Amino acid sequence: MATAVPTIKRLDTTVVNRIAAGEVIQRPANALKELIENALDAGSTQIQILVKEGGLKLLQIQDNGHGIRRTDMGIVCERFTTSKLSKFEDLSQIATHGFRGEALASISHVSHVTITTKTADSQCAFRANYMDGKLVPPRPGQSADPKPCAGNNGTQITAEDLFYNVPTRRKALKSASEEYNRILDVVSRYAIHNASVSFSCKKHGNMVADVQTPSNASVVDNIKQIYGASVANELLHMERSFPTLDFKMDAYISNANYNVKRLNLLLFINHRLVESTAVKKMIENVYAPLLPKGSHPFVYISLEINPRNVDVNVHPTKREVHFLNEEQLLDAVAEAMQEKLENANTSRTFYTQTPSSKNVAEYRYVRTDSRARTLDTFLQSPSQRNTGSSNEDALMQEGEASSATPPIKRPRVETNLTSVLDLRDAVRKSKHAGLSAVLSNHTFVGCVDDTLALIQHEEDIEELFYQVVLQEFSNFGCIRLSEPLSIRDCVKLALEAEQRRDALPDHLKPHDTVADIIANTLQARAEMMQEYFSMEIKEGAIHTLPMLLKDYVPAMDKIPLFLLRLGTEVDWETEQDCFDGIAKELAVLFCADPPLRSTSEDDAEYEREHERYLWQVEHLIFPSLKTHFVAPRSLAGPSGSKGYITRVASLPDLYKIFERC
Repeated sequence: MATAVPTIKRLDTTVVNRIAAGEVIQRPANALKELIENALDAGSTQIQILVKEGGLKLLQIQDNGHGIRRTDMGIVCERFTTSKLSKFEDLSQIATHGFRGEALASISHVSHVTITTKTADSQCAFRANYMDGKLVPPRPGQSADPKPCAGNNGTQITAEDLFYNVPTRRKALKSASEEYNRILDVVSRYAIHNASVSFSCKKHGNMVADVQTPSNASVVDNIKQIYGASVANELLHMERSFPTLDFKMDAYISNANYNVKRLNLLLFINHRLVESTAVKKMIENVYAPLLPKGSHPFVYISLEINPRNVDVNVHPTKREVHFLNEEQLLDAVAEAMQEKLENANTSRTFYTQTPSSKNVAEYRYVRTDSRARTLDTFLQSPSQRNTGSSNEDALMQEGEASSATPPIKRPRVETNLTSVLDLRDAVRKSKHAGLSAVLSNHTFVGCVDDTLALIQHEEDIEELFYQVVLQEFSNFGCIRLSEPLSIRDCVKLALEAEQRRDALPDHLKPHDTVADIIANTLQARAEMMQEYFSMEIKEGAIHTLPMLLKDYVPAMDKIPLFLLRLGTEVDWETEQDCFDGIAKELAVLFCADPPLRSTSEDDAEYEREHERYLWQVEHLIFPSLKTHFVAPRSLAGPSGSKGYITRVASLPDLYKIFERC
């Protein structure tokens, strides 16, 4: 049977416009960038920005520019309408930020737009509403024509419910705080480049702006206000002209005394904020001999190139440009930067810290460092601990300390989920002030046996890991399994083990059915588990576990029961109960349990596992108690009991007993 040949159809205009809008406006920060550039093209000296829910709910920009004529308001949001370009040849001399007439049109196709504007020669302002590039009435039954209203000279553009009609794009965006940080980054860059323009950006409902620059500031003043004095105090100013290549450069670059872990590059070409891999590479090469390995500079560069040598129409968001003689131009910039840095490199500043010492009476001596001699030093000869060889080597791929590729530090994700914040608050409310002070200021002395540890002050370990899960929510590193583990097979192993213990209910479904249900449940929530808990689940197999403590690896034989309990003990329907349940099960998985001696296991293997267990308790778990742990009241035990922590001795009291003070 012949396959029918599909018919080519012309797409509906609305579909075409929304596709184009998705290319131009990829996130709230892109929309704001376009609106800021429109305001600058209008000759504004004051730009105020208001944001709600990262710009998705509300994105408003107000300027004091020349405004929009009443007669132009009918077409201002239509595609390919602009006041900056009349014929294609004008692109070769374009000196404005906008030129295609797509910014406002694209925003109106993915949000509800309201424009209030007033020109200097108008007696009043006019307000109009737009959707899909057309004027629409503010309410059903009303006229769509612009309405006269009170207003100042300039334009106010409000975009509400961004991507309301593109749900996949809205879901793909990060949290509101992440989007707001991107908005602040865009505003900060334009505020530095346009020092003569006053910028203000704040969240809806806040009284204080997160970015606020005056109109009479200098570039250095704005850098100091936004990035801090530590950057501004180390800047070198460069202003050069290159007649041969027909371009000028104005730059502020950090000297060799300043370095950070990430390159801060503010690049403007013909006053347009752009990105360039070639420029980044050039800067890295210039600073490589001057800065420590892994360190980067702060660089603000403004290049003014003859518009005839620049092609600005190469990217939908205009974040990239192409220009002639790129290699020669960058070589000239690099040479100028090297010359400036070499002339300023006559002296270097290195900061050191010298701790002050105080005389302390002998009877008040306490251990001050867990690396000092511990209890096991006096009980047996120290043996070389082998923390790397264990029965989990077959399952784990641990990072090499000598790897040539440095680890990439992810930016910390700020969690705004009410359920997680409530769980953290519950931990804080259960705090036992006395025990928290003891544990946060303790010094590890040694393990008395497998269940008791001796500490000195100035175990409910599951509680520690539970709190770590809540505090590091969405910010975990990952432990990658060398071989993915089938969730279905692991759950069946756990069910068989529980059956041998006679711990399963009588009317349980067949093991295969239970395993399939749990595997499907976890696979359906794979995206959430990956984003919040760094657990990568693909095709019914688990590939990674979260790294709760650096260098700490849980016992791999606990994973089957962990996966079984995820399917049976976690309430997946209620958000807070879901996160609470997952956190508790992760705490059980990571809780350090002393190894059990098997009848078939040789003594050498048991001793190796036992040594590893003691090493983890001393060097990983107890140090974490000092920084991560909020001791709950339950740790002190019920009234009349000793609880988990018992005071053994007081050094001043011992001195009194033995009459040594």
